[in-house]
Amino acid sequence: MARHTWSAIRAGALVVRATLVRPDREPPKVSEAKQIAAFVAQRASEAPFYYQDSWLDLIAGLYSYRLNRLTTTDAEGRIAGYLPLFLMDSRFTGRRLVGLPFSDHCPLLAADAAAAHRLVDQAISLAVQEGAQYLELRSGADAALAERSDMVASDLYTRWTARLDVGADECWSRLKSPAQRQIKKARRYGVTVRVASEPADVDAYFCLHLRTRSRKHGMPSQPRRYFHSLWDTYGHGGTVRILLAEFEGRAVAGMVFVASGETLRYAYGASDARYLQLGANNLLLWDAIEWGSEQGLRTLDLGRTATDNAGLMAFKSGWGTVAEPLLYYYYPDRAGLAATSERSRKYRALTSVWRNLPLPVAERLGSAVYRHLG
Repeated sequence: MARHTWSAIRAGALVVRATLVRPDREPPKVSEAKQIAAFVAQRASEAPFYYQDSWLDLIAGLYSYRLNRLTTTDAEGRIAGYLPLFLMDSRFTGRRLVGLPFSDHCPLLAADAAAAHRLVDQAISLAVQEGAQYLELRSGADAALAERSDMVASDLYTRWTARLDVGADECWSRLKSPAQRQIKKARRYGVTVRVASEPADVDAYFCLHLRTRSRKHGMPSQPRRYFHSLWDTYGHGGTVRILLAEFEGRAVAGMVFVASGETLRYAYGASDARYLQLGANNLLLWDAIEWGSEQGLRTLDLGRTATDNAGLMAFKSGWGTVAEPLLYYYYPDRAGLAATSERSRKYRALTSVWRNLPLPVAERLGSAVYRHLG
């Protein structure tokens, strides 16, 4: 990658002094790519699924974002920090630099605080160079970011995690009674769970996802091709696991999980509102917990939840989980959809309009506009 030293970059009253790694339109050189891969592998417990090259390539290809790989080195020239960022340019939602879009939690990977600060300096410099309206880092709580006066924290989200390495029996005992009752009820009604095994199953999940995103949440859905790309890239190797709950031969609920490293991540969930009383969602989640425990995974990550969403917060608290604030950091100030409260007038106006769209229209529009959200 080409390097350029900035003697002074002025952003408002702030002067930034840093070494900027210019973004390349081509992939990094083989030697550098191997160094990055080795550095990420050394921090497997910290590095999220979202830092995998295959995921970054999938997002870049689907949504035409430009990937920027920022690195910093120690005194011996070894990589000491890595931060991938996407430049997103939209005539609707503006030009911004995000780490990373469509990803809940992307911690800074740095050997020490000094390396973390160098990465952030580079990120700010890149945002200024590219004329981005803002920089967004979805890092979660981070000591280096917290002590910087040029980064602004946003605390709209909560992250829920639970241990899987205690065994399935202990996982069951940690569930709250309502969750246990719903699982037992789903079994009594004859709800069954199966793992997706072909593209038609991906379509079955997508139909549920589209209905849930549009009717319940009032938000655009990811394109159908996104879920097929996930399946084509990760489904056969077991990294992405799509579960379908069926009742009387009909798919009534579905969930998408990502198994990476020692963590099983809940990525997406959807259901047919006409069958909610069956408890299928609870059965799906329990099936995933049992599987993850049997596979020797250590942690269940239920993903981010808007703290304003009392219903979902209550649901996720019933699974033996621990809650922690999921902080995002911004430069020069909070901006964008991820920094918008679900209680805000802007958010409510968007969702009320979207809920009334016919589903075929919502699918077409969602495919067209989703890349602008991120």
